[in-house]
Amino acid sequence: MSLPDAAAAAVPDVAALVASAAAEHPERLAVVEAGGRGLTWAELEDEVGRVATGLGRAGVLAGHRVLLALGNRLEFVTGYLGVLRAQAVAVPVNPGSVPAELAAMLVDSGARLVLADGQTAPAVRDAVARTEVVAAAQDENRPAPRVVLVGVDADELGPSETRYDDLRAEAAVPVPPLQDPEKLAVLLYTSGTSGRPRAAMLTHRALLANVDQVASVEPPMIHSDDVVLGVLPLFHVYGLGAVLGGVIRHRAKLVLAERFDPEGTLDLVEDEACSVVPVAPPVFAAWQRVDALAERLGPVRMILSGSAPLAAETVEEFGALAQVPIHQGYGLTEASPVVTSTLRSAEVKPGSVGAALDGIDIRLVDDEGAPLDEAAVDDPGEIQIRGRNLFSGYWPDGQDGPAEDGWWSTGDVGFLDADGDLFLVDRVKELVIVSGFNVYPSEVEAVLEGVAGVRQAAVLGVPDEQTGEAVVAYVVPEAGESGGPDAEALVSAVRSAAAEQLAPYKRPVRVEVVTALPRTVTGKIRKGVLRGAERRKALGILE
Repeated sequence: MSLPDAAAAAVPDVAALVASAAAEHPERLAVVEAGGRGLTWAELEDEVGRVATGLGRAGVLAGHRVLLALGNRLEFVTGYLGVLRAQAVAVPVNPGSVPAELAAMLVDSGARLVLADGQTAPAVRDAVARTEVVAAAQDENRPAPRVVLVGVDADELGPSETRYDDLRAEAAVPVPPLQDPEKLAVLLYTSGTSGRPRAAMLTHRALLANVDQVASVEPPMIHSDDVVLGVLPLFHVYGLGAVLGGVIRHRAKLVLAERFDPEGTLDLVEDEACSVVPVAPPVFAAWQRVDALAERLGPVRMILSGSAPLAAETVEEFGALAQVPIHQGYGLTEASPVVTSTLRSAEVKPGSVGAALDGIDIRLVDDEGAPLDEAAVDDPGEIQIRGRNLFSGYWPDGQDGPAEDGWWSTGDVGFLDADGDLFLVDRVKELVIVSGFNVYPSEVEAVLEGVAGVRQAAVLGVPDEQTGEAVVAYVVPEAGESGGPDAEALVSAVRSAAAEQLAPYKRPVRVEVVTALPRTVTGKIRKGVLRGAERRKALGILE
C-alpha cells in the first residue's frame, strides 16, 4: 500500500522514503532495467546507504555538488538517492550534453565529483580538461572534479578516475537524519524566465512537498501495485520528481528504459505489464502510426503527459486509438515540477491542463504585475504560483526566486475558467520545447553569433511532427548577399559550431542565411515576422 499521509509527513526527505519502503516491503521489486537488472526495496536501500557512505569516504561533504551524467539506469537511481542521503547536492545533467556545455556546468556548480557511464565518459573527460580554461574565463578558481565511471572497465580508467564499484562502501554506515529541510538537494539547469542557462535550486522541502502534493490527487496517479514506465529521462525534472519521486512515495515498481523507441517501448510495456505510462507529447505522434495500438497498450490503465503542452485534438485522436485515459498537467523545473493535473478537474476539458494540486495557489497578473480580478474569468494573464514545492531561486545566490509573499512568476500566459481549470495561451519567454526539453533561443543565438562570418542570429521554434517543435536559425553574414557563394560555407560553419557546443536537441534543423533581420523602431528583432514567414512556408505560400 502507499505510504499513509501521517507517515509521509514524518519523513524528512525523498531518500528517507526508500528506508521506509524497505522496512515495509523488503522483497518487493523497486526498480528494474529493460535489460533485466533489478533491485528490491531492501537492495535499493542497501545500495543507497553504501553510495552515501562511499561518497563521504571520497571526501564529499554535506553541501558539496555531485554531477550525474548518466542515462536511465540503476546507478542513476542509487547515485542520485545516495547523494541525497549524504546530504550533498545532486546535479543531474543531460547525458547528451557536449563537452562545452558540461564544462560550463561543472565550473558553475563547482561539482567535486562526476558520475559518468560508458556513453558519457568521453564527453565528461573532455569537459574536465576544459574546466581550468572555463574557470579562468569566469575569474573562478575551481579544482577539476574527480570522475567516477559507471560500467566502464578498470583498464579504461584515466588519472583521477574511479570505478563506481570502488566508490561504493562494503557496508553502509548510518547517516544522521536531515535536520533542515531547507538544505539544497538538487541543482537542475534551466533558464527560468531569463533566457540564459541557470541552475534552479531545489531543496529537500520542495522535492518532498511536490511528491506529497501529487500523492494527494484523487484518483491517484500511481497505486502501490502499479508498474510505472520509466522512459522519461531521469535527469529531467519530470522523470526525477514526478516519476521517480512518485514511485518511491507509493512503493510502486519502476521499469527503466534507456530511450524511447516506438515499437521497443511498446514491447516493454507489454512484457513488464506497465500500468502507468508517463510520457512527453512527441510519443503520441510516434505511437499513432502503430498497428493494434489498443491491444499493445492492454496493461495500461493511465497515460500521463507532461513537459510540454498537448494539443486537444491529439488527446481526442490518440484516446480513440489507444482506448486508455490520458491525463496531462502543467509544471516547471522551479516547481519540482507538478502544478496542475486534469485528474484534479471535475471534468476533463479540451485544451485544459487541469486544476492546481492541493497546497499550490495560482493567480494571473497583468503586464504591471497586478493580480487580475478573480471575477474576470477567461481573461489571460501571466501565471504566478505559490506553494511549498517552489524552488529557492537560481544558483548560487537565490536570485529571482519567489517574492516575500511566496508568489513566483512563471513567464507563461494562461487563463482560469470558473471551475479553476488552467488553460495555457502563450509564453512570455521565447521558449522552444523540443521532445519535451527546453531550448532557450538566446543560448543558441550566442553560439551562432560566435561563428566567424556571422553578424547576427535569430532563433525560433517551428512545429515538428516528431518532436513537437524544432529549432530554426536565421543568420546575417558579415558581408555578402544571402544567395552568394559564401552562404553554403557559412551554414556549414554554423552547423559545426552547433554540433560542438550544443546538445543535439538544441541544434538548428535548418539555417537560413538572410541579408537582414526584421526589427522594430527600437532595434528589437521582430520574431513574430519570422514566425509568420515560417507559417506561410508551411502552408506553401512562400518558397
